[in-house]
Amino acid sequence: MSLEITGKLLVKYDPVQVNEKFKKREFVVELAEEINGNIYTNYAKLQLVQAKCDLLDRFKEGEQVKVSFNIKGNKWERDGKVNYITNLDAWRIESPGAATGNNQGQPAAGYNQPPAYNSQQGNNSNSYNQTPNFNPSPETIDDLPF
Repeated sequence: MSLEITGKLLVKYDPVQVNEKFKKREFVVELAEEINGNIYTNYAKLQLVQAKCDLLDRFKEGEQVKVSFNIKGNKWERDGKVNYITNLDAWRIESPGAATGNNQGQPAAGYNQPPAYNSQQGNNSNSYNQTPNFNPSPETIDDLPF
């Protein structure tokens, strides 16, 4: 499943060579959402990996960006304790008004297709794809019976 967010590029970190085979670069996007007349700000820390680390170079802190990403999670055990980690892996960064395809309706060249994570899970069409920026909060939940 591929998700998108649009917000202000707040922080760009330098690339980190984790080991000889793995490189990553983290960045933070500030997200503002209006709920019932109030503005709520959230901060999403995402990462780019391997060759995609260079995607961030053409953007400056403070610019609006549209980020396409996948959610990835890992599980590991140490000393009998199970640990989990979740990463937001960005695979495309663009200006919010940028076009993503050419005249034939095909994706433009470059990093416009998401990596094929979890392709064995079958049909990925669900309601999450229709509202990628939805952030449920107590102010949006109305569970009163009247």
